[in-house]
Amino acid sequence: MFAPARRRCAQSIANSTIRSSDSIPTFLLPALSRPSASRTFTTTAPCQSKIGSAPLSVPSGVTFRVIAPSAKGRGSRVQSMSTVEIKGPLGELSMDVPHYININQDAALGGPTLTIQDSTDAKQKAMWGTTRAYLQNHILGVSEGHSAILRFVGVGFRASVENTATTVESEYPGQKFVNLKVGYSHPVELGIPKGVTASTPQPTRLLLEGPEKEVVMQFAANIRMWRKPEPYKGKGIFVNGETIKLKNKKIK
Repeated sequence: MFAPARRRCAQSIANSTIRSSDSIPTFLLPALSRPSASRTFTTTAPCQSKIGSAPLSVPSGVTFRVIAPSAKGRGSRVQSMSTVEIKGPLGELSMDVPHYININQDAALGGPTLTIQDSTDAKQKAMWGTTRAYLQNHILGVSEGHSAILRFVGVGFRASVENTATTVESEYPGQKFVNLKVGYSHPVELGIPKGVTASTPQPTRLLLEGPEKEVVMQFAANIRMWRKPEPYKGKGIFVNGETIKLKNKKIK
């Protein structure tokens, strides 16, 4: 609203024959002055990622090894990635790390530490903490394992682990299947992924365990899809500590 008035005031002062700056009112100087450089709003240093800069915790009995990329891929446009191999009592996992992430395995740092090449690149900063979280999940998976507990809430809802199935075929030798009874007229059978073990401590509880967190939680999500929790009666399949807020019944 005041911009046109300020421009008219500035033009009138510039066209006038007044050459002395003392004749301009003091309260008009801040409004008429134009800074030559862009204003800086902060002078603090950029904050590093609290997750990405934290060292990895490698327990005893777990081997953490970084394999450098081969020299064959240097001539291509796509830069090759290094591979991290993690071995532990429960298995072995590997993960490809982007080329712009460096892993320092100095013993004085308290564990392997991740750094990025350009701290101003948004993609590198985003993948910094993500890569560190994936590596820490792999370390925890081969040493202690990941688990998911599914609760079946509903009349007649239950699950069992079977050695054979009638509706699906096995994907690998010795595969077991989860048989769900969640209100359908047909049997619901799901093959357990390789590396994941399933057990039923109670008929309404299903325990999934495995070294890779992503595989365990994805299989738990696939089971939950067959009977999502509904907000009116609170029935459904709940994963870990999942809860749902109940709604009032619909009145016609």
